[in-house]
Amino acid sequence: MNLHDWIDELCDVLDIDTEVDEALVLDLAKVVADNVVRPAAPVSTYLLGYAAGHADANVEEVERLAARAQSLAEGWDRPPGAADPVDVDDDVPDDTGVDHSDDEFDE
Repeated sequence: MNLHDWIDELCDVLDIDTEVDEALVLDLAKVVADNVVRPAAPVSTYLLGYAAGHADANVEEVERLAARAQSLAEGWDRPPGAADPVDVDDDVPDDTGVDHSDDEFDE
């Protein structure tokens, strides 16, 4: 069974008729897990769904809600303007004097 089939079956069991943008939900979950704490991912996606349902949101409104949540997660626990720790500019060692002619690389 693939993810889309699971979602269809789950909607039937929960007696709801809706379309789900799986990529949007999974993207939000990944950003939250990476920037906040892993258990916050399912809670955040649940709250996104709750907020969307509460607002009777259309597709564009759900995307805006998700973007706001993702923005919060991306800046979590970092002061405004702080560099993203993933995008750190590390010094690259100068190896111009090293002979690499016999180096072997795996492809």
